[in-house]
Amino acid sequence: MPEYQTHEYDVLIVGAGGAGLRAAIEASAAGAKTGVVTKSLLGKAHTVMAEGGMAAAMGNVDDRDNWRVHFADTMRGGQYLNNSRMAEIHAKEAPARVRELEAWGAMFDRTKDGRILQRNFGGHRYPRLAHVGDRTGLEMIRTLQDHGVHQGIEFHMEATIVTLLKDGERCVGALAYDRERGQFRVLHAKAVVLATGGIGRAYQITSNSWEYSGDGHALAFHAGAALLDMEFVQFHPTGMVWPPSVKGILVTEGVRGEGGVLRNKEGKRFMFDDIPENYRSQTADTEDEGWRYTQGDKSARRPPELLTRDHVARCINREVKAGRGSPHGGVYLDIAWIKEKLPNSVEHIKKKLPSMYHQFKQLADLDITREPMEIGPTVHYVMGGVLVDAETQMSTVPGLFAAGECGAGLHGANRLGGNSLSDLLVFGKRAGEYAAKFAKENRAGQLPKDQIDAAARWALEPFDRGAAGVNPFAVQHALQEVMQNLVGIVRREEEMLQALEKIAELKQHAAKAGVTGNREYNTGWHTALDLNNLLTVSEIVTRAALERKESRGAQFRDDYPTKSEEWGKYNLRVQKGADGTVNIARAPVIPLTEEMRQVIEEQK
Repeated sequence: MPEYQTHEYDVLIVGAGGAGLRAAIEASAAGAKTGVVTKSLLGKAHTVMAEGGMAAAMGNVDDRDNWRVHFADTMRGGQYLNNSRMAEIHAKEAPARVRELEAWGAMFDRTKDGRILQRNFGGHRYPRLAHVGDRTGLEMIRTLQDHGVHQGIEFHMEATIVTLLKDGERCVGALAYDRERGQFRVLHAKAVVLATGGIGRAYQITSNSWEYSGDGHALAFHAGAALLDMEFVQFHPTGMVWPPSVKGILVTEGVRGEGGVLRNKEGKRFMFDDIPENYRSQTADTEDEGWRYTQGDKSARRPPELLTRDHVARCINREVKAGRGSPHGGVYLDIAWIKEKLPNSVEHIKKKLPSMYHQFKQLADLDITREPMEIGPTVHYVMGGVLVDAETQMSTVPGLFAAGECGAGLHGANRLGGNSLSDLLVFGKRAGEYAAKFAKENRAGQLPKDQIDAAARWALEPFDRGAAGVNPFAVQHALQEVMQNLVGIVRREEEMLQALEKIAELKQHAAKAGVTGNREYNTGWHTALDLNNLLTVSEIVTRAALERKESRGAQFRDDYPTKSEEWGKYNLRVQKGADGTVNIARAPVIPLTEEMRQVIEEQK
């Protein structure tokens, strides 16, 4: 195939965030020739934006913590829709993965006796998050890159996948284009690992970076792989709301872990007004008890600001809707108040939350050591993703694996803060290990020239339409408005049906998208191609949210405001029909083993 530059790999990894790099390191260590495709430059993956820490039951700060408590917390946070085996593997293996990262050079914050320090976070019973100030994701990427760059891994930077390639039922690689020159590359591989992150760019207000256009989810779906739990989109409770240019940028949960409190415009700590029954026994009764918890008092219970993200986000939304919000449509997050408790509060905040101090100072001209922040919910994470085997991370398509945010199962209906970074390490490692094993046991499949040619032709069509075509940026903006307003934090059937009509219209517009100029770093062209993935995941999220007629975890249906015992028995499995439609079916939740039941009962 002389018209395409072709590269041969045992294992191809799509994405260079935490999961992708950890998978690449493991596959390479197993002797597999490994290639990594990253949409941006190496070191710029969205993982660098993860701030608070990685959850692992190491017991360094509170020796009552262990894998059993972590497992029970994860299952409770996910409303028991989690793949319980994945939750067990994660809880058991996370400490070893964190220590491994430390051995590779990660500079964690330390306890007085030199162990890795761990902080409090929402939904975790004990201080469990290993962290580096509020820049933990950046340290993870730095460490994995420093370790991995010497392993003989080949990197394709600023390259985007157009389609996955199949030989019969098996995935045998991908067609990509490089963003700088616009040239196509055929990446032939015995196994492919998707580690592409989330879908946040389908929404108007999101903490996610520009790369998060649902690529892995959509690529897998169009390749015939099953997806799971796509209705569950997490709104992080605390994103910046002012000024408009920074709306949605994440404000780490670490602020609340260090004692930050939420107040409405009347100055009231409103989180004490609404504590879910299944968390009541673990939640502080008084403000003083909540403060003592954040300072390490083992006899105290956590403040309500550290309840699960779905609940905190809805409480903030309620205050704003009731007219008790801040001037710019949020509420106040106050860490400055700790000056009442700590004489050195200014230095303490700057040391514990250096990125947050600089973020607000530079972007909002606000000093968080002296004034409260204005914050509001922002689309942050999707619990749904590619359905994978708990042990191997292989999808329902042979040779296609997924890890990290684009995989599904671990988090159920709602992810606990900090579980994502350790998820990347635990399941990134497993994906790389088993992808290399699959590559050793299977010969390379045939490259399908017809698929490659058809995908390349499709990718170039926007140039044929030129200036007469539809503006791709306008389509993307319209889609983001639809998803934000009609499939957002609170959902109703009539609004989601309206969203489906609008998505269908936008699909027609996207099919007529036109761009001018040449193929060299043409952002209009890139956006036109991304629209296919954004529209695919938007339709899937909307149809799954319509199908689940209850409120659970991150899904809140105003027309079905309570949890349903019947719906608690099912995940929603999504697959592409023969006619290209989105097919949704109920899949029974994986049952708990007797040991798992006992663990959960112990921790109630």
